[in-house]
Amino acid sequence: MASHSLGLSLYEAARRMGVSFEVENEPVDRFVEVGGLRLHYLEWGDGAGDLPTIVMLHGISQQAHSWDFISLALSEDYRVLALDQRGHGDSDWAPEGDYSTDAYVGDVGGFVDALGLRGFHLMGHSMGGRNSLAWASRNPGVLRSLTIVDTGPETQQRGQNRIQHFRELPDELDTLEEFAERVMEYTGRNREQTMGALKYSIRQREDGKWTWKYDKAMRVSGFQARTWTAEELWAGWGRIDCPALVVRGARSDIFAEETMARMGREHPDCTTVTVANAGHLVQGDNPPEFLAAVRGLLGRFD
Repeated sequence: MASHSLGLSLYEAARRMGVSFEVENEPVDRFVEVGGLRLHYLEWGDGAGDLPTIVMLHGISQQAHSWDFISLALSEDYRVLALDQRGHGDSDWAPEGDYSTDAYVGDVGGFVDALGLRGFHLMGHSMGGRNSLAWASRNPGVLRSLTIVDTGPETQQRGQNRIQHFRELPDELDTLEEFAERVMEYTGRNREQTMGALKYSIRQREDGKWTWKYDKAMRVSGFQARTWTAEELWAGWGRIDCPALVVRGARSDIFAEETMARMGREHPDCTTVTVANAGHLVQGDNPPEFLAAVRGLLGRFD
């Protein structure tokens, strides 16, 4: 992981995006057995030391490396554990196709128990943000803080439709370049940045074609999972008992300002931040401003 075989190295890409870091840390690939599934995660920082821990959960169709800019910068002061959630990255796919909120919440609980975590910071983006909210609502007294990124109990249909359309595009292509062109159009990022990260999201099959790593069941038109309803998530938000940060991308078509404002009103210790020059993929679109917001919360515990 010291350098990407495609595109810019992580460190070059991070510097070009304005991410400040002193040490060129690398993650260690680790696996843990949870509920019969082999889950992969990246461990950044000194796992044997006394650093405070941050657990990171990615969005749907993404994987643990979607946090790389943030993990790199924070790993100088924190032990960062970025999990590939079931069906994503290098973690097992759910044999029964169970990608419900409750299944993900169960995985987080199993992961936390397996690693003996307590008093840690939890951070989730999009689907990972809703899973983080749901898990935190069922586990009072465990977290030091909770960060929710560009999602909430309610999301906007326009953005959901855009993501769903992207997931349902043909998923078996002849060349890596075809995937790169698609991702560049979707994210607005340049070729070097796209190629540097794409290797973690796709794989080449034995027949030479390229396809996404995440479970094909999620790419099929009409895919439905038993996710928590808006009412369940609002009720869960009311049970969160730790300091919280809610972050929104200024150009997001997923997470409305009104929903973020309501989350701020309904939690006694919640900071809300809108990150400029960022869409739904906030931590990748504008990592310096995202890091500034996160460090504002984490700094309270120094």
